[in-house]
Amino acid sequence: MAPPPSQIPCEVWTHVFGYLSVEDKFNVRACCKRFKKLVDHWSLWRGWTVVLSFKNGAYNGRFWTTLRRRKVSGVVMKSAKAKDWSHLAQNLPALTALTAERGSPGPLKDFLKDFPQLRRLAVRGGALLFHTSSVPRPERLTHLSICSGTFSAPAKYLLAFALAQFTSLTSLVCHDLGVSGVPFWMMQTFLSCLPELKHLSLSMNLPLRRPGGVLPVCGTPPGLSSLELINYSHNSLPEETMRLIPRLKRLAVFYKQSHEEMQDGGLPAALHLKTWLSDLPRLSHLVAVRGPPLQTYATSIPATVTSLTLCVSRLSSQDMAAVAARVPRLLRLHIDPWPSHLGARTAEIPHLFPKLKMLKLRCEHVAENDFLHLHRLQDLEHLEVLDNQERLPDLAVKFRALTQRRLQVVTRPGQRDALSCSCVSQVYGMM
Repeated sequence: MAPPPSQIPCEVWTHVFGYLSVEDKFNVRACCKRFKKLVDHWSLWRGWTVVLSFKNGAYNGRFWTTLRRRKVSGVVMKSAKAKDWSHLAQNLPALTALTAERGSPGPLKDFLKDFPQLRRLAVRGGALLFHTSSVPRPERLTHLSICSGTFSAPAKYLLAFALAQFTSLTSLVCHDLGVSGVPFWMMQTFLSCLPELKHLSLSMNLPLRRPGGVLPVCGTPPGLSSLELINYSHNSLPEETMRLIPRLKRLAVFYKQSHEEMQDGGLPAALHLKTWLSDLPRLSHLVAVRGPPLQTYATSIPATVTSLTLCVSRLSSQDMAAVAARVPRLLRLHIDPWPSHLGARTAEIPHLFPKLKMLKLRCEHVAENDFLHLHRLQDLEHLEVLDNQERLPDLAVKFRALTQRRLQVVTRPGQRDALSCSCVSQVYGMM
């Protein structure tokens, strides 16, 4: 006979509650005082980020006590009021990750002073006051993300140098900074002054201008391994840009225009992406959204690529075959020829990319037999359908039967990191 719940050790309950979703934890927490205390154990809330709006005024002491008991280390702050920020600093001074949805309440140097253990900082919108000096211990920040920020006049010219003092940054995101054109030397400054930088994400509102001549490459090449370009326009960066970062393993280019729009605007189809790919012998992840026709760069995709995202219109069978010939060890594929569709080409995927473990696509305008052909991917572990068609539940049942229930068809993407920038997901949402 099983013991009553009151006699089951706390350690067992904690282990059981570890399998619950956040929503289920809140439901269990409301059952009784014992479960409320058990569910609040810090081990059950690792990596959890709380969103604070202060919409109904200040939070009470019990609320802050609960957050401290859970050892909450990440907060998304949706208030720009100084008094609300003061309450946050007083009650959770040990935060290591913080997102300011409406800008920071004051100069960055004061902001960092209130949270001495901060490692990840994201600022979305509002004003951000930068200073090129007097920032307390700038080396403690490892992740900095700024999106849709506005700056004072001096910061427009000294922004790169202000950011360069955070010498321990491993990730830097700069999107829609309200700066009228980001000169090419800004990117060079980041690469030369941030020795630990591994991930750089920039949005491109205007062409990045630089003096004529060959790009200077000084000393040891930077260790940057991931570069993300958002809202990228025609030849915004020089053709030889990737020679600065030959160790790059992940390149994501989200073009502002499709190749049809480029043609309508009189822009040439031969862009720099083909040269960039030829200069990246270690590339393993490639993301191309909109932009030039796939046929202009397919034969330059390095054979080292194992993860590929292609969201470009008018994909042909010849394009897919050309890509397959270049990436024989491809494991992850996200393919979306929006606004057109894959159609019968869906059935070609198992033959072209037989080693796939992850696949994302749309099933709109795809015949049932063509979709079910995907069960021939023997190593497939994750299949995500990006559109929610009425026939999808029936297709999913048939697909699971063909795969002997070894995988499910996923129709909802995984939860996005609350501290990450939404610019990339918004780009996908526009498609």
